[in-house]
Amino acid sequence: MELFHSFDQFSSYSRPSAVAIGNFDGIHLGHQKILKFLEEKAREHDLLSLVLTFSPHPEKVLGENRICTIQTLDQRIREINKFNIQAVLVTPFDKKFSNLSGHDFIQKIISDTLKAEVVIVGENFRFGKDREGDTSLLRRLSSLFRFQVHSIPSVILNGETVSSSLVRQFLQEGRVEKARALLGRNYEIEGTVIKGHSRGKSLGFPTANIKTENEIIPQGVFITQTRIGPQTFPSMTNVGSQPTFKQKGMHIESFIIDFEKELYGEHIALGFLEKIRDEIKFRTPADLIHQLEKDLAAAKDFFKGKL
Repeated sequence: MELFHSFDQFSSYSRPSAVAIGNFDGIHLGHQKILKFLEEKAREHDLLSLVLTFSPHPEKVLGENRICTIQTLDQRIREINKFNIQAVLVTPFDKKFSNLSGHDFIQKIISDTLKAEVVIVGENFRFGKDREGDTSLLRRLSSLFRFQVHSIPSVILNGETVSSSLVRQFLQEGRVEKARALLGRNYEIEGTVIKGHSRGKSLGFPTANIKTENEIIPQGVFITQTRIGPQTFPSMTNVGSQPTFKQKGMHIESFIIDFEKELYGEHIALGFLEKIRDEIKFRTPADLIHQLEKDLAAAKDFFKGKL
């Protein structure tokens, strides 16, 4: 898959495209439906399969409230790559770009730059200054600029519309099982193992302390999978402020079951499988150890026969 970070980089491409346009934050089941359709249509019409996405997220530039994204840009691109897409164009989103009219976006970007013959969007896709453009505008101008438009209906799961905002809500509430259903996979964060206070080691539960660029970190104690290179290990992870020890800020600590290797400086990934409990302030370290033993038993029981 080829990756472009500007329209100038992409402009040398002479091949006409089938393009899917959107933020694609999280690559949830609705996004996956769009990407599968894109791959099929591009193959059917012998076109370049292209995803046009944006960074930073438009809401970070235009929104009154700063949203947290589900994935880092690298994670988003890697997930798109799983769908046999040939090219991704990551458009730098800024105020100037946001001021393009809907008509100019269609003419200058979709037609002139992307050479699109097929345009695929979600049914709620909006574009152009003040979000004036929608699928009806795309359809009205499609004959003028000679492209097909396909508006993909949202995925409905258990009576709920699958959306990035709903995934964010579930993750921020610690409801990782609900988020997993919408994503079609485990929610995963990545980061570097850094030196902590070594309290876990003194308690008999040595942990990998993780510094991450992911913006949504579910809080509480979770059953997790820790991926180190090509290998995956069962683990349990605490995300929170360590109230028993009166720490400041948020800490991510993963105890990898039956694992003794030193990991400082390693890049690892955590997949959230199931929440065990909320973080609790314990009266004594001994009370904390007792609870951690219960948590570990729950985690081992979860993994029994699964790995």
